[in-house]
Amino acid sequence: MNWPLARPWWVVFRVGMATSVMCFFSCSSHDTKFQQYFSQGQSLYEKHCSNCHQKNGEGLKRLYPPLANSDFFKKNLPASICIMKYGIAGEMEVNGVKFNKPMPGVPSLTELELAEIATYIANAWGSEDSRITIEQVTEALKNCKTP
Repeated sequence: MNWPLARPWWVVFRVGMATSVMCFFSCSSHDTKFQQYFSQGQSLYEKHCSNCHQKNGEGLKRLYPPLANSDFFKKNLPASICIMKYGIAGEMEVNGVKFNKPMPGVPSLTELELAEIATYIANAWGSEDSRITIEQVTEALKNCKTP
């Protein structure tokens, strides 16, 4: 075996792998709190939202609106937070398509959980926004028009 020639390859490979792993965890454009919110938000989304809005956020035809790249969510964050908590009945338009199926809310969600889900929706599926804070959720919930 020709170990002296193989050694530099393994050294380069190991250094490259270590650098990639370190960069993945530390070179992210988002801070640790964002990563926490996003990760927990994904779990909560999958538990409470994905059955109707689908795991990929694309919704279900004309029954359930998409959340991936949703113009409604982007333009109406406070209303979207209220809808997550309290639900909605009546017509709404998302990305130019009208939907009119009632959505039950999840009143048991805490302000932190709502912030985590909203952070996930705002940043998943190719979108890149910022972390939704508990303060934003608190303010949104103050102004909800509950059914």
